[in-house]
Amino acid sequence: MPPPSSTTQSTILTAKQVISTVGSVAAAAMVARSFTHKYLPREFRQYCYHTFRKYLNKLSTQLTMVIYESEGFSDNELYSATQLYLADRISSDIHRLKVTKTPNEPQINVAMELNEEYTDIFNGVKFNWSLVSKKNPTREYHIHDENGRSSRSDLRSLELTFHWKHKDLALNSYLPFIINEAKTKRQNEKTVKLFTVEKKTSYMRNPTAWTPVNLDHPATFETVAMDAGMKEKLVGDLDRFLERREYYRRVGKAWKRGYLLYGPPGTGKSSLIAAIGNYVGFDIYDLELTAIKSNSELRRLLVATANRSILVVEDIDCSVELHDRVQVEAARKSQQRDEEQPKVSYYL
Repeated sequence: MPPPSSTTQSTILTAKQVISTVGSVAAAAMVARSFTHKYLPREFRQYCYHTFRKYLNKLSTQLTMVIYESEGFSDNELYSATQLYLADRISSDIHRLKVTKTPNEPQINVAMELNEEYTDIFNGVKFNWSLVSKKNPTREYHIHDENGRSSRSDLRSLELTFHWKHKDLALNSYLPFIINEAKTKRQNEKTVKLFTVEKKTSYMRNPTAWTPVNLDHPATFETVAMDAGMKEKLVGDLDRFLERREYYRRVGKAWKRGYLLYGPPGTGKSSLIAAIGNYVGFDIYDLELTAIKSNSELRRLLVATANRSILVVEDIDCSVELHDRVQVEAARKSQQRDEEQPKVSYYL
């Protein structure tokens, strides 16, 4: 076997020197890390870290926006909207996916997993997304109050990174575009739900609340039995109502529409309500006034209804005591005449 050449020996010697240098630097770094954690106060270490990071940020042209999953006890609309938006744009660049499905959902949901990244292009600008978590993803829940509200053990967030000069584009165009896209997707894939009032245990602060179930009623305007002219008129009125939401807002009126359905049981009132709900895609809230004990309880239930929903008040004529207006007016006038008669007092 021929002896190694001088060039090969020089390469091997250089490689050994590099490995030795890297090992020395790593050992020095470990010693420095142990020394700082053992002898330097935590506040001083944080100050040095933030100062160094601030210096690096000045040299960088990238801007990062952090979108947390929740704000206190409220979900972040932008976070959930972005999750839906990115789910339709997952490419081969992402190697880990989160796949979920609930018993009431017909399709499988796909989303980004932790520490994955995705690059989206909007108006020719690159926007980099990444999903991170500040704690271990145990997803445990800790109850905080009597209403059952809770917080997650890990704090997840989506980080959006882009060139700082596109800040206005991100805030004014890109993020609103994502929210609108998510709203459209939810509306197209929405399962109409039926909400009913459930009585809870009396010791709870709010003894009544809405309980949802999927509305699996098959009724549509194609299958419901009603006069053809009346059906066409109702569908046209619904379409006109849906298209004029912006008009209601512009003139300062509440965006709502009311219908009175009457007839004996079995004439198709419930089927018509289900057909309307399936047509417009609004959730249905079924309310029986006989189950409500006070005005405050009724007000709380009404406030808890979501936007773009249908409120059905069952048997409204049987829920309150109705008086004949003519009889009430006659009784009021009779009482007024009695009060106007002169009173005579007798003294003994």
